[in-house]
Amino acid sequence: MTTASQRQDAAPTNQALLRLPPEFTAREQGPFALPEVLVRLAGQGPVHQVAMRGDDPLWLVTGHEEGRALLTDPRLSSDRFRSPRLLARLPEPMRAQVLDPRARAGGFITMDPPHHTRYRKLLTGQFTVRRMRQLVPRVEQIVTEHIDAMIAAGPPADLVRAFALPVPSLVICELLGVDYADRGEFQERSARLLSLTTTVEEFGRLRDELRAFMGGLVRRKRAEPTDDLLSGLVQADPTLTDDELIGIANLLLIAGHETTANMLALGTFALLQRPEELARLRADPTLVDGAVEELLRHLSIIHLGLFRVTTEEVEVAGHVIPADSSVMISVPAANHDPRVFDRPDTLDVTRPRGPHMSFGHGVHQCLGQQLARVEMTVGFTELLRRLPGLRLAVEPGEVPLRTDMLIYGVHELPVAWDA
Repeated sequence: MTTASQRQDAAPTNQALLRLPPEFTAREQGPFALPEVLVRLAGQGPVHQVAMRGDDPLWLVTGHEEGRALLTDPRLSSDRFRSPRLLARLPEPMRAQVLDPRARAGGFITMDPPHHTRYRKLLTGQFTVRRMRQLVPRVEQIVTEHIDAMIAAGPPADLVRAFALPVPSLVICELLGVDYADRGEFQERSARLLSLTTTVEEFGRLRDELRAFMGGLVRRKRAEPTDDLLSGLVQADPTLTDDELIGIANLLLIAGHETTANMLALGTFALLQRPEELARLRADPTLVDGAVEELLRHLSIIHLGLFRVTTEEVEVAGHVIPADSSVMISVPAANHDPRVFDRPDTLDVTRPRGPHMSFGHGVHQCLGQQLARVEMTVGFTELLRRLPGLRLAVEPGEVPLRTDMLIYGVHELPVAWDA
């Protein structure tokens, strides 16, 4: 089994995505503890200036209140490539990629108002309460079918491959109108796109392959629309170009399965390592809704942070951040801020719901958060109900962690249960 540290050691020097030194993603004190450097910095205050690789300066925000304030400040841009300083630091192949208007079309998470507002309004109209409610029975059916298959095959099983990855993948495929038989077309590529070891050349190739895959689907939806989100976008705004639809769909496809899959697997791992909390959930399944919020806060799988660029000088917590500065709001540190959360390093499934930042904050707050909650609530409930004695099939230290990825979690989770 390849360990996360081995993956990090094998990382190439021309990484496309890694910005912070590796100690910012290392989990020295265990898979559910914050990196030591974050703990140390957060103890010194809510705002810090640190150096990224290549000595590029970064303002790292570890405070909850300060992070929320900055995420709603219009002087902070989500479009890092409006910064001449950052563009100049990119290798030429990557610079050409990020400035390609066709490739950037529809990429609303890196846009600011008013461009972002247009896409957000369109997508909010598709992520309706009615559509989410209609999906609940289907989520329950998908979860049941995958647990049935696990029981039929018998223990042990890799929970990632058998359950945590396929469940949200199938849900987002049905929501978008993607044929689930094509999941191999996007799962492996999206995982590589989110890897901190991906090279500039590989990043461009993977992006182009995903665009080609989604382009074929967009053309089919224009010709023969069905009752899915992508068809709904086509009909809601006929002025949307193929490139815009491709960009929107790929963002939703990647975000819609990678994040929830890792929460299901890492959340199960965390519960199996906290027998008291696991026993509480088994004894009282009505605690699951709150447990989902607590797992989202405690695990904080966006383990680097939310990146922004200042368009003007900004003052926060007594620090003056100049214009054209890189800012990263650390979601894990903010979600463990003792000024907001009592005993923040403790997993407590009875904790009252608090203002965690795992779905972001402000205009870019996650569109699919209600769907993710449904998938996790149903998933955790049924795993604990139908797999008695659920436990790790390996020693905890043998579980490979995703410290080499933008989305934290586990690469595998071998489990067993009482057959």
